[in-house]
Amino acid sequence: MRLLVQRVKKANVDVNEKTVGNIDLGYMVLVGIGQNDTTKEADYLVNKLLNLRVFEDENGKMNLNIKDVKGELLLISQFTLYADTTSGNRPSFINAAKPDKANELYEYFCNECSKYIHVEKGIFGMHMEVTLQNSGPVTILLEKN
Repeated sequence: MRLLVQRVKKANVDVNEKTVGNIDLGYMVLVGIGQNDTTKEADYLVNKLLNLRVFEDENGKMNLNIKDVKGELLLISQFTLYADTTSGNRPSFINAAKPDKANELYEYFCNECSKYIHVEKGIFGMHMEVTLQNSGPVTILLEKN
C-alpha cells in the first residue's frame, strides 16, 4: 500500500464538474492499493499518516501532526501509484489491486481515518480533477509492503 501525502492549505476534488470533496488545512493523499495488501497494511498506514509530524510548531520546526493542528484529509484512490515503468514506455499496472479489492480496502482505509479526523474523499474509479495548494511544499511517500 502506498500513500503520496501532500501537506496543503486547501484542496478539492471534482467529478463531472461537481465538487465531491473539499478541505482546508491538512493532507491531500493519493492512496494506492497493491494486489497483496490487506487491512494490516492499511492499519499501519492509518497510524503512520495520522502521526506524521510535518506541521510547524511555534518554533518553525516540523513537530506537529495533523491531529495537533486540527487538520483534515482528502483521500483520493490512485492505482497509478503502482505503475511499473521498468520495461518500455507504457506503464504496467499489474501490481495494483483489482478494482473490487482495491475499492474495499480504500473504503476501509477512509473509514479508519475518519474515526480520528475529518475525511473527505474522491469517488473510486471515476475520472477526477484534483486542485490543491501544497504548503511548503511538503510531499512524502509512505509505504507498507
